[in-house]
Amino acid sequence: MSPLDQADSFQIGARVFHSRLLVGTGKYKDFDQTQAAVEASGAQIVTVAIRRTNIGQNPNEPNLLDALPPSKYTLLPNTAGCYTAEDAVRTLRLGRELLDGHDLVKLEVLGDPHTLFPNIIETISAAKTLVKEGFKVMVYTSDDPIIAKQLEEIGCLAIMPLASLIGSGMGILNPWNLKIIIENAKVPVIVDAGVGTASDAAIAMELGCDAVLMNTAIAAARDPILMASAMNHAVQAGRQAWLAGRMPKKLYSAQPSSPTTGLIGKT
Repeated sequence: MSPLDQADSFQIGARVFHSRLLVGTGKYKDFDQTQAAVEASGAQIVTVAIRRTNIGQNPNEPNLLDALPPSKYTLLPNTAGCYTAEDAVRTLRLGRELLDGHDLVKLEVLGDPHTLFPNIIETISAAKTLVKEGFKVMVYTSDDPIIAKQLEEIGCLAIMPLASLIGSGMGILNPWNLKIIIENAKVPVIVDAGVGTASDAAIAMELGCDAVLMNTAIAAARDPILMASAMNHAVQAGRQAWLAGRMPKKLYSAQPSSPTTGLIGKT
């Protein structure tokens, strides 16, 4: 990590992070590959699907926490596979018990198993309950700017709009909505879902997102560890480009980029 990236931290609630890449822990061939990919990504925050991953509830099975210890990473329990507010709340209560009171969580309530598009009505209901119960909620949502603002007003610590459908790898399909969400948010905006390759991650950061979360883009790559490294660099490059400020777009430019005086053969 460069000195600029080390100094360019961002905050979620009371927690401060330097890496702006968040990664999931599913879909790898085993925990060894998961560990290697996460290390290559440089991520500090890793998501854990409570309903699908053993973090101690099955004592006779390999435990993800042995590969990714909480002493080294900030775990982000999520509600992947939940389709109602009730299931999501119950799942995160279980995660809090398994992780000794851990309260930073990722809420996602899905609308259907085919598209995995978020069910916004159930998401809002679950968010209200979780915030009241003291959870620090990061919330997966659609790219609707009005809904994003409502979730922020409920008390969610980070808004996580999709770039495109979960696992699709289609990249950012509606950058204009993301820009509106970013411009109006007073909490971090983290693109979640749909990233397919490094350029997608860089574009998300160039738009002004605070961070990017991904899983399938790394885990489903031909070489997950190499792709994790690529995503690490892409997020850093996109962030630096946003900080630097890109040149204005023009149809053409009549202004030369090199000097027009003192040319060879001319006085």
